[in-house]
Amino acid sequence: MERLEPWKSLARRVVYAYRPWLEVAVEKIALPDGQVIDEFLQLKARDFVVVVPFTADGQMVMIRSYKHGPRRVTLALPAGLLDGDEEPEQAARRELLEETGYEATSWERIGSFVVESNYGLNTEHAFIAKGARKVQEPQSGDLEEIVVELHDRLAVIAAIRSGDVALLSSAAAIGLALALEE
Repeated sequence: MERLEPWKSLARRVVYAYRPWLEVAVEKIALPDGQVIDEFLQLKARDFVVVVPFTADGQMVMIRSYKHGPRRVTLALPAGLLDGDEEPEQAARRELLEETGYEATSWERIGSFVVESNYGLNTEHAFIAKGARKVQEPQSGDLEEIVVELHDRLAVIAAIRSGDVALLSSAAAIGLALALEE
């Protein structure tokens, strides 16, 4: 099998920064065959976590809230940005508690995925949380009004197929969690 070589960044220039939220850079790239691309766009946003929480009886803990990206109310998983040097599992535990009021007894990291393959952007860290139980009222404290909902596996799959789950980060994490469950 042919061995693929990584591209080399020869230069990088930030053309826009709205820190800590977004950075846009242009890189000069050398391809393995010697070809040089003078302007290759790179995006950088903060990494985030997504939690697929299950109660002891197999219900998935989800949230319904308005998301301005798709500009509509959608069913989603608890998720949020990493704060500073916070480890992904710490952020996942914090987001589950803040957004739903639930804690879980068992945690499994199911993967970390680059959101945009060519431009970079950020990384989604996905977790399964089992034994989730309500310990307090949600305390999200940010711009979100949240309704916590419990759904069984078939209802979640139906919500994805109908478009009620509009966020790729949630749909992908749910799909992976359900596949690993089998």
